[in-house]
Amino acid sequence: DPITQPLSWLLDGALWLFATTPWFIMVPILVAISWFASRSKQVTIFVLASIMTMGLVDHYDVAMQTLSIIFVCTTISVLFGVPIGIAMSKSDRLQKSVVPFLDLLQTLPTFVYLIPLIFLFSVTESKLYGIAIILYAIVPVIRLTDLGIRLVDKDVIEAADAFGMNDHQKLMRVQLPLALPNIMAGVNQTIMMSLAMVVIASLVSAPGLGVNVLRGIRNLELGVGIVAGIGIVLLAVILDRVSKAALKRVDMTDLKH
Repeated sequence: DPITQPLSWLLDGALWLFATTPWFIMVPILVAISWFASRSKQVTIFVLASIMTMGLVDHYDVAMQTLSIIFVCTTISVLFGVPIGIAMSKSDRLQKSVVPFLDLLQTLPTFVYLIPLIFLFSVTESKLYGIAIILYAIVPVIRLTDLGIRLVDKDVIEAADAFGMNDHQKLMRVQLPLALPNIMAGVNQTIMMSLAMVVIASLVSAPGLGVNVLRGIRNLELGVGIVAGIGIVLLAVILDRVSKAALKRVDMTDLKH
């Protein structure tokens, strides 16, 4: 399938990259990204301590698998979600057409996403859980991009018109920078929803921490389930703290300007 097969390649490639990169290279990269995004010593130290904790309980490899899936699915969700949100903000008719579909995606139980995809794709194909995660996680970034652009002050738009800006210039130089805090809030929610769906997607062969949780439930192995659950909590807090710190930086930059 030329449409969905690239998703399998991206997921498999990311899994291979995160799995084969030695920890003494990957950990400094993750810590550096955390520092660059947050510029917070507390957040960066917490990220390092959490990764070390997952390593001590022998869950580093599965945590990296989960992180690789979140990275790919969040990136794709943002790449598709932001343009859709921009298009919705420019057309009330398009917004009225898309909103019911977004409402449907938000109200569906997580397991329901998997059912039709099981009939369309093989359980061994990574694009099965990739599509489910993207559909589940893309909604917040679409909604908040649309909302952020619509909330831009009309006086600012009129000032841009007075300077002779065309629609593209207004979007890139005025509307998107002012809407960035809302867009970043949408990205934060998309990241967290991707993590939630990755755990559920372990039912259809998605690798990572969710597999250990599922193993603990199936085999009544309490210790396995608890340790994997702690790993998921640590990963969730890492992603939330870093993305919220990045959002706070965007807000502060916006206030300075």
